[in-house]
Amino acid sequence: MNQAKPVVAILGGTGKEGPGLALRWAKAGYPILIGSRQAEKAQATAQEINQTLGLQTVQGYENTQAARQAEICVLTVVQTAHQEALIGLKEALQGKILVDATARVDFRDPKPPAPPTAARIAQDLLGEGVRVVAAFQNVPAAALRKLDQPLHSHVLVCADDLAAAQAVIQLAHDGGMNAYYAGGLDNAIVVEGLTALLISLNKHYKTKTASICVAGLPEA
Repeated sequence: MNQAKPVVAILGGTGKEGPGLALRWAKAGYPILIGSRQAEKAQATAQEINQTLGLQTVQGYENTQAARQAEICVLTVVQTAHQEALIGLKEALQGKILVDATARVDFRDPKPPAPPTAARIAQDLLGEGVRVVAAFQNVPAAALRKLDQPLHSHVLVCADDLAAAQAVIQLAHDGGMNAYYAGGLDNAIVVEGLTALLISLNKHYKTKTASICVAGLPEA
């Protein structure tokens, strides 16, 4: 493993978004751990990513095992599994950065959610021992897997801890995305709401790749 970069665990990493993020970060040299409720599923996804990239550095574990071994954990579970996952991972996440990519939006009827944000819920549940960052809610999963194409997607990063936000901004950059600090965890309610707009755009225009780009700022 490349110890020059932090170990990243993608928890719930066998769904739509997790494998795409894993592909990009593994390609950039990050040691990646895929987490799942079933270790066998995580190992199968890890093997697929390794075969795609010609690597042997991506490993699969049960979620708790993956979280314990990582420095940065990225939660990519479906919104209905959000709180249950946090409760089960609370002890394993202590002392780490948790990137919460949850947008509490129903694909069938996309509407902006009410406060508090998913990340604020996570921070309150996990306590001060975990630095929670909200990010990657608006990145199209379909585009993440297309490594041969530019990823025209900017990431809005919300956190109460600026150093943790900067670590996640670096992750985004290394994955081929621009990223910007957008304020504290409570601001992420707007970011979650943008997901509802993007789903509606995708449905209307019959695509899967609508995303957010920030104008008027220097590339970060």
